[in-house]
Amino acid sequence: MSSSTLNTKAAALAHVQALIAGTQKHFPNGSFTIGTVTYTSASLVQVLTDLVSAMQAHSVAATGAKDALTAEQAAQAKVDPILRAYERLVLATFASATQTLADFGLAPPKARTPLTAQQLTARAAKAKATRIARGTTSKKQKLGVKGDVTGVIVTPVTLPTAATPASPVPPVTPAPAPARLATTTSSDALAGPATK
Repeated sequence: MSSSTLNTKAAALAHVQALIAGTQKHFPNGSFTIGTVTYTSASLVQVLTDLVSAMQAHSVAATGAKDALTAEQAAQAKVDPILRAYERLVLATFASATQTLADFGLAPPKARTPLTAQQLTARAAKAKATRIARGTTSKKQKLGVKGDVTGVIVTPVTLPTAATPASPVPPVTPAPAPARLATTTSSDALAGPATK
């Protein structure tokens, strides 16, 4: 049998079982010299049966291990948020008690080391350079930026008819703005000019 057919464990197990069945059927009382060892049919069948038992035990263990791994992963997914929340609770409760945290198997959170004056200056310079490079501005600066449009000419689009030749359209001049009306509250202004 080629090695490609023995690739799967099930095929290997079936192959050994077939060897046992063939030996029992065709060599019930045979004697074999394999290498330097002489085997009877019964002793050879016993060796192959031990191999089958080991393969089956491995298969059962592998299936059990796979089931155990699946169960562990499900439990981990269920308990992990609870575990993390409980660790945060213990850290918050005993933040300054190093020995108590050690009883829980936790280390105290590391205190942040304050930045030196040089590091703060370097950080501010880097932030300023980044803002300049990106062109970012504050809200107030953005409000000050307005677009400026000059010299807009509106040209209407008309389709020429077949009966009349197309004539050039004179440019449209904007209409003057309407005069503002003066508002007064006196009744004399509403009555109009007096006549004599």
